[in-house]
Amino acid sequence: MGSFAVAAQAADTPAAEAKDKKSDTDLPPFPAPASVKQSTRLNGKVLNYTATVGALPVRDAKGKIIAEVVYTAYVLDGPRNPNRPVTFAFNGGPGAASVYLNLGAIGPKRVQFGAQGDAPSDSAVLHDNPFTWMDFTDMVFIDPVGTGFSRSLVGPDESKKAFFGVKQDIEYLSRIVYDWLLKNERMTSPKYITGESYGGFRGPRLTHYLQTELGVGVNGVILVSPFFDGTSWAGGDFSPIPWAMTLPSMAAANYERQGKTLNDAQMAEVESYVRGEFLTDFMKGRSDQAALDRMVGKVTAYTGLRPDVVREMGGRVDSRAFLRELYKGEGRIGSWYDSNVTAYDPFPWSVNQRSGDPILDALIAPTTSAMVDFTTRVVGWKVDGRYEALNGAVNQAWEDRLQTIESVSALRLALANDPKMKVMIVHGYNDLSCPYFVSKTVVDQLPPMGAPGRVQLRSYPGGHMFYSRPDSGAAMRRDVMSMYGAG
Repeated sequence: MGSFAVAAQAADTPAAEAKDKKSDTDLPPFPAPASVKQSTRLNGKVLNYTATVGALPVRDAKGKIIAEVVYTAYVLDGPRNPNRPVTFAFNGGPGAASVYLNLGAIGPKRVQFGAQGDAPSDSAVLHDNPFTWMDFTDMVFIDPVGTGFSRSLVGPDESKKAFFGVKQDIEYLSRIVYDWLLKNERMTSPKYITGESYGGFRGPRLTHYLQTELGVGVNGVILVSPFFDGTSWAGGDFSPIPWAMTLPSMAAANYERQGKTLNDAQMAEVESYVRGEFLTDFMKGRSDQAALDRMVGKVTAYTGLRPDVVREMGGRVDSRAFLRELYKGEGRIGSWYDSNVTAYDPFPWSVNQRSGDPILDALIAPTTSAMVDFTTRVVGWKVDGRYEALNGAVNQAWEDRLQTIESVSALRLALANDPKMKVMIVHGYNDLSCPYFVSKTVVDQLPPMGAPGRVQLRSYPGGHMFYSRPDSGAAMRRDVMSMYGAG
């Protein structure tokens, strides 16, 4: 297990649990898990389920509780069906709570965020989610240490060593999955892992660790806008790969601004270009002026930027520079997470952007308010503490540089280890933070392992949180249902 493990059961009483913690901090104890009966209407049918919020402890090698991980679980009411799946959901960051998948994408209730026009002051009241997975799987949303209400009970240095790195993150979160299954008597249920962004990085590693270290088989993995391979960002000034990976998403932004419909057929031309002519012309560099001229012309056409700007960049269009140039004349800034979601630029004369991302800055308020209200008022888990929807301190404390890590190897190992396991990867075309073409390249490079349909890639109009658009949210639901064998 490494340097720590998670207990399967909490102490019998709050007093015993408090004594057992021997915490380095002076925090009030968490309450016992709380539950509430709820319902949601989906396609004309009422689904009754139980929502539970609680915490599982993390112990070090000596048995001392060093952290408490909060989860939100939704379990369908009625007689227990041994064939009903349970899905464990993680968001990313590192430093993000699971609220985005929970209240934005797949949970039974949702609050709107992540689309053009959404604002921090928008209503945080939850409504039935027409795209929920509740009809075909129970769901457990897990907040890693330092996110949501989850917390470390040791000092900053020990917290960093215990939680804020790839290896330790996978070890303790895998044990949280194991312990929830054990505590809730779901060890024999079909099991799925889903993760968004860095949660998509976690997905393959969690799956392989569960398979090989904890003895838990995973039936399927759904990766939402995954950060898959940080090494695709690297390569220095002489590698064409980072520039090739983002160009299709820039083209998607340009196409959408022109009112074109985004689909795989629309994107096929630019994908073919970056796989062929772009790579060869890029590598010729200054030795072939005609190649440079061709590259500048093509990149200009695909991005919609001015030719002189693309030429100044040598055909190497950085994604953030692309956003800056795209909206410079409009006094607006575009989001790295969905390049066609914009906000006013408070410093339009500045060479560099001096404000936050239009999507990230706008979603913190509605997601935080909605989740805190749901947890404390609706479910009745009366916690005393700050809710961290997106914790920058955790991100800063992370010991691994994202440009040096990848989870593709873990994906290959997990697929080879279990020939029945399925994988679905879903993206938004406009996402510059986790470009869909990285995943497309990863899938195309996987060796044959069983049926061709075991690993599927789907892309939809929108960005990182493409599910904020109704048509894309509905399309993802249909595709995932099919993977689960429910549709």
